[in-house]
Amino acid sequence: MPYDKFNLLKSTVVPLSSENVDTDQIIPARFLKATEREGFGDNLFRDWRYDSEGQPKKDFVLNDPTYSGKILLAGKNFGSGSSREHAVWALYDYGFRCVVSSFFADIFKNNCLNIGVLPVTISPEFAETLFQAVEADPDTQVTVDLDKQTITLLSTGQSEQFDINIYKKENMKNGFDDIDYLLNIKVEIEEFASKR
Repeated sequence: MPYDKFNLLKSTVVPLSSENVDTDQIIPARFLKATEREGFGDNLFRDWRYDSEGQPKKDFVLNDPTYSGKILLAGKNFGSGSSREHAVWALYDYGFRCVVSSFFADIFKNNCLNIGVLPVTISPEFAETLFQAVEADPDTQVTVDLDKQTITLLSTGQSEQFDINIYKKENMKNGFDDIDYLLNIKVEIEEFASKR
């Protein structure tokens, strides 16, 4: 299943300031039985979103209609813990296309790049600026420009650059995972193999 192409994303932001959010909090282990990528968004942050009776917790940000958007602004050390790619499947299936944090766990960051969710690492200072801006005005918009590798707070023009591997950048722009990339250059691979 191909992913959405990512070039320029302009969106409001969902703020989740908690630090050290691990993959079991993002998608609890009891929901990992499925092998298809669809449906995981229903259980994104399941134990934070719902009480034991399955009722939405009003104080959790995903249940607050004040906030919406395709960008999740996360606290430091987002995606720590196990290497489960289901955590990113859940974020993607819910509708997030970008996660912004001052620090990501390496495996989680790589899973994001393989699954079509752009992980944008920014300075702690800029992260705090974004949190304050969204808290002051939930309609605050942020632009993430993959080509220029910049993230910009539109209300003030403040901007930072972020790093991304050039191969992963091109895959994100084309909506490819590693297999899609290989299939896309199948002819070149066959031509190369025929000359060996």
